[in-house]
Amino acid sequence: MAKAWKFGDDIDTDVIIPARYLNQNTPEHLAAHCMEDADANFAKEVKSGDVIIGGKNFGCGSSREHAPVAIKAAGVKAVIADSYARIFYRNSLNIGMPILECPEAVQGIEAGDEVSVDLETGKIVNLTRNTEFTARPFPPFMQDLIKAGGLIPYVKGRREHA
Repeated sequence: MAKAWKFGDDIDTDVIIPARYLNQNTPEHLAAHCMEDADANFAKEVKSGDVIIGGKNFGCGSSREHAPVAIKAAGVKAVIADSYARIFYRNSLNIGMPILECPEAVQGIEAGDEVSVDLETGKIVNLTRNTEFTARPFPPFMQDLIKAGGLIPYVKGRREHA
């Protein structure tokens, strides 16, 4: 079970990790300030395995990888949104941060709801409301990339086994 943290449309990378905290780029530092300007308690209260629910165009703004790094380092299992900014989507996968598009889940999950997410099947269950949604799961090679922790560890692992 995971707690849902819900945010609206057009959550940009400066909301995910404010630029004033980019003087250090360790994942732990970024996690400590993740979503601070949208919810001052998020970084203090988020638990490993929790899920972020976003609206349309989640991750718009700058192209830096700091935003998905901050989310992943905060312990978030997955982000579920209506849609993503293209570069945020790519950066998330590059670092192994699972992101799913499922507008029905965004509409059917409220902040604080308990949810479970199966990344292999795309099944999202809102345990609080006893509802179920299905996002399109990633193909097997992308699931392997996410499990490896991102593109670089995935490629290194493939080279070692070649």
